[in-house]
Amino acid sequence: MALPVHLRWRIEDLLKSADRRALSQAAEQIREDYKRGRFTGSLRTPELRLAYLLTRMPATFAANEYVLQQIRQAMPEIRPASMLDLGSGPGTAMWAVREVWPDLREVTLVDSNRELIELGQKLASDLPNTQWKLADISATEQFENADLVVLSYALGELKSPEKALSRAWKAAGKAIVIIEPGTPRNFAVIAKIRAQLIAEGGYAVAPCPHMNGCPMAELGDWCHFAARLERTAEHRRLKSAALGYEDEKFSYLAFAKEPVLTPESRIVRHPEIHGGHIRLTLCTADGLKASTVTKSNKELFRAARKAEWGDAWPPAVSVRED
Repeated sequence: MALPVHLRWRIEDLLKSADRRALSQAAEQIREDYKRGRFTGSLRTPELRLAYLLTRMPATFAANEYVLQQIRQAMPEIRPASMLDLGSGPGTAMWAVREVWPDLREVTLVDSNRELIELGQKLASDLPNTQWKLADISATEQFENADLVVLSYALGELKSPEKALSRAWKAAGKAIVIIEPGTPRNFAVIAKIRAQLIAEGGYAVAPCPHMNGCPMAELGDWCHFAARLERTAEHRRLKSAALGYEDEKFSYLAFAKEPVLTPESRIVRHPEIHGGHIRLTLCTADGLKASTVTKSNKELFRAARKAEWGDAWPPAVSVRED
């Protein structure tokens, strides 16, 4: 996955006058902050904000696009016309939503960082019907209604996210999406959010294939996934990286206002591929289960060879019982 080409061009324009040495130092600071669990920090200088665009925006975009594609598969009828992006930063989630649903007509973005809003406005200067609001989402009493509400890398940074989540859920006309870094600490936040959304009448869309207790949380494990993103040459330089890609790990939830047909199970570990069989770890309504697919079931085995961590299972193929 990569940022949309026109968005990359706009970021490159902003970099033309940047001090490269200061930018490298800022990128290192962001990297250290992320390791310590400070996922956005204050981003108080122009260099930090530009470094964020280069090193973190592509990663959060990849996570958002992955999650939104999962929602589109589960809810092909959703096609949101309006979006509310809470804790929007420079608008990363909005760009991902526009990639998945190009017919999106109205977007409202809310963030408490004035400089990030101004940066996002520069990047989205020619996008129609895009409204930016300076506000603290933890203190806002009521949010504008929208078909799709997104909180991307936002709730985990609040001391008490319950009230903000409840207000966000009320504002969601069709669905809500929450994405957090894929760490044990942030998954603990996700697990509490899941329980709250179920209590408030929500219906699981993804990744959960059921509404029962989370088996990962019950076992003290954490449910997370990964999206691979392409690194630009500048991205590699700032990170002193040799590889042309990196994997962004994240946890997420998508809940809908109406019941959704969920898959039988979801693959929650990398498939273990052996010579004559493939072993899958699945999240099911009855808890975590190990499933072994053998060559004797050719069609299912072929599907298992293509299956990836995070995919719904079984796929939409005819399965022969042996």
